Amino acid sequence: MQHCVLPIVLTMTVFHALVLGVVPQNPAGLLAGFLAVLVGLTLLVRGLEMSLFPIGEALADAMARHGHPVWLMGFAFALGFGSTVAEPALAAVAAEAAAAMVADPEFPALEAQRAALALQIRYGVAFGLGLALMLGVWRILKGWPLIWLVLPGYGVIALVALLTDAPFVAVALDAGTAATSAINIPLMLALGIGLGSVLRSRNALVDGFGMVVLASLTPMLVFLAAAFVLVEGG
Repeated sequence: MQHCVLPIVLTMTVFHALVLGVVPQNPAGLLAGFLAVLVGLTLLVRGLEMSLFPIGEALADAMARHGHPVWLMGFAFALGFGSTVAEPALAAVAAEAAAAMVADPEFPALEAQRAALALQIRYGVAFGLGLALMLGVWRILKGWPLIWLVLPGYGVIALVALLTDAPFVAVALDAGTAATSAINIPLMLALGIGLGSVLRSRNALVDGFGMVVLASLTPMLVFLAAAFVLVEGG
């Protein structure tokens, strides 16, 4: 994990020294924070390898071999929703987006609504990612090419971004991307690869991958649709 965090620390150090020409304030506190991040990330990755990853692989394999398609779809939704709610990157984006919304004078929100807004963003994106995994499982079962789903989806997002500069468009793009991170990506890959491996006439490499792009795309579409409904309704 040290080699993952070290480039960030070196970049910030060189930038402070060569560009800003100042010494960071409270270097001892910064060093302690760096060590805390290093220990936390190491424990997080190790804990995921020891617990969630094996559980996700075992459940995906069991559901793919013995589960009815309806139960398989339900399992995919629960896996996507639950893992995304726990995603720390999404929590950070939701909190920042809620804070920006509260600070924007054009947005009808009060400071007391900040936590509620962040929670709504997290659960809305998690719902979209649950739908994404259901769609990904259905695609593998039916053998649909991934491009059939990806091109129209990103086409809609690009069209919306061209037609409007509403702030919720940018929030949707960041939230959808942040929804796929350290916790749920390995679980999604385990589900897709496990399903593609046990089904006849399916290739784990061709059919098993592609879950992550759907998991990033679908929450964006769901968030944009919900925002449009709320704006039009308001």
